[in-house]
Amino acid sequence: MAQQTLRVPPTKNTLLTLKKQAHFLEQGHDLLERKRELLTRLVYERIGDYRRLRTEAEQALQRAYRLLAITHLRMGSRGLEQAALGADPALSVEILPRRSLGVEYPAVTADRLPLTPVGLFGTDASFDDARTALAEAAVLLARLGEVEIALHRLLEEQRKAQKRVNALKYNIIPLYRRTIHFIQSSLEEEERNTLFQVKILRERATV
Repeated sequence: MAQQTLRVPPTKNTLLTLKKQAHFLEQGHDLLERKRELLTRLVYERIGDYRRLRTEAEQALQRAYRLLAITHLRMGSRGLEQAALGADPALSVEILPRRSLGVEYPAVTADRLPLTPVGLFGTDASFDDARTALAEAAVLLARLGEVEIALHRLLEEQRKAQKRVNALKYNIIPLYRRTIHFIQSSLEEEERNTLFQVKILRERATV
């Protein structure tokens, strides 16, 4: 079965145009390949950060919920709810867009705020311990969310780059090369036929 080529006229102008386009496609392939390698490197770096932050966040949440359970036992549901209503926010969060290799994801900055007293009546010392632990866990969860979203989007872009690299390498560039080779062969054959006909005409002219 004959391999597919582009449906273009086998002329010198077409040959020059296809050579320029093939060169441009090869440059694009090299750039995409470098981008894919950089994305892969970023993905592996983010995977390490994600695993570390996930472990730290899980440990922080376990500690926070343990302290919250102690506070709940000492203050009761109603006392805990009333104390929580009078508590100010324990952290500030800022979310800004960030780009890396053309991939946009949110950059999250979370900082703990100083604890403000909520009144001594009906509260227990464990309440402040639980508030502190929950705030620390929330900071880690915010950082984990940033890394997880960035990792997801980097992986998606890396897959897209891989597909484009494969399409150029195995389909598009070979198609152009086959077409260039076909046109070159056609032009060479045409030139040989022309030379042969000229030779015959000369021989007839000398007879």
